[in-house]
Amino acid sequence: MRTLPELLASVGSLVGTPAPFTPDNAPEHPRDLFVDWFAAAIAAGVAEPHAMTLSTVDAEGLPDARVLILKGVTEDGAWTFAGSEQSCKGVQLGARPAAALTFHWKEQIRSIRVRGTVTQVPAPAARRDFLARGLAARTVALSAQQSSQLTDPGGFTRALSVARQQLEEEPETVPEVWRVWQLVPASVEFWQGQPDRNHLRLQYVRSGSGWERHRLQP
Repeated sequence: MRTLPELLASVGSLVGTPAPFTPDNAPEHPRDLFVDWFAAAIAAGVAEPHAMTLSTVDAEGLPDARVLILKGVTEDGAWTFAGSEQSCKGVQLGARPAAALTFHWKEQIRSIRVRGTVTQVPAPAARRDFLARGLAARTVALSAQQSSQLTDPGGFTRALSVARQQLEEEPETVPEVWRVWQLVPASVEFWQGQPDRNHLRLQYVRSGSGWERHRLQP
């Protein structure tokens, strides 16, 4: 069996096809560039381009991260996502309402980083989000205490059955702990990798009611 260093050395990097990007022609608002890149990712066949890494910090200052799905970007440029208030991310955001999002689209050698503060969206939006989910997703969300230890698999299976029956009988059921959050960015960076490593980096930094744009060194 090969060692881990040998395995790492055998894996290529920047193996996608760079997408065209001219930073000087980028729009004034990062939301507009994100929508352009997202549409291009879909057209290029990028797998699950709406998947992103949400990074938070716990009460002890230790970083945490998980992959989840982007729910949208508001007209004024806030990135939205959803989950249980009792989950690790919900608890951490309640204590320290700041986070970062990272998108990685290897097929185009692109990534996007979003950093800022997080607030909860009013309850009606959380209700709409939950009811728009499939039955399987709602069943798990209704019956699970996300990230808590699974000490009784059989009991959890029974809880799933009870939750599914409840949703079939009362399809408008929404758990009280379901939340939608929005991340209001302080900065957004768009990274376009290049085979020669002279990567193109464009950073948007909030300035008053607008944005400043800066090119960054590779």
